[in-house]
Amino acid sequence: MYDRMLIPTDGSVTARKAAREGLRLAKDHGSRVTFVHVLENPLLAGYAAPEALPYSANLYQDLKRAAGEILDEALELAKEAGVEAGAELIENRRAADAILDLAKEHDLVVMGTHGRKGFDRFVFGSVAELTLRRCPVPVLVLRGGDEPDERNPDRPAEEVAS
Repeated sequence: MYDRMLIPTDGSVTARKAAREGLRLAKDHGSRVTFVHVLENPLLAGYAAPEALPYSANLYQDLKRAAGEILDEALELAKEAGVEAGAELIENRRAADAILDLAKEHDLVVMGTHGRKGFDRFVFGSVAELTLRRCPVPVLVLRGGDEPDERNPDRPAEEVAS
C-alpha cells in the first residue's frame, strides 16, 4: 500500500517520534523511507537579525553540519529498524514547499508537529499544517509532548515539545 514513505525531520523530539512511527509502518508494509531535512538560510528566511550578517557564512555551515548529523541519526534509526532508507538535504527552500515537492514521489508523508501557537506560529508558521493542507498524498501527523527527550532526560516532555 505504501511503498515509499517520506519522513521530514528537524532533529526535534517530535520529529524523532514521527520517524520511529514511520519506520514501524515502513517495516510493516515493506516500504522504503526517505528522510528529508530542509535547511532554510536564516538570514533570507528572516529568522536572524541583520547584525548576524558578518557571521552568516559560519552560521549556515554550522546549520548544514547539524543537518547532516540529524540525517545520519535518522538513517541509523532506520538501520536499527531493518528498513531501507535514504536521506536528502534540501537547501535554501521553505520547508513546506520542499516537502510538498518531494511528496509527489512518495505514497505517504509521516511527520511531527510542534503545535506552535500565538506569536511563534505567526513567526515560524506551521510546516505540518501547510503540508497537510496542500499535500497530494496522505499525511500522518504526530503530536509531540508525550515523551522526554532521550538526549536530555531531565527536561520535562511538555517543555521539550513546546
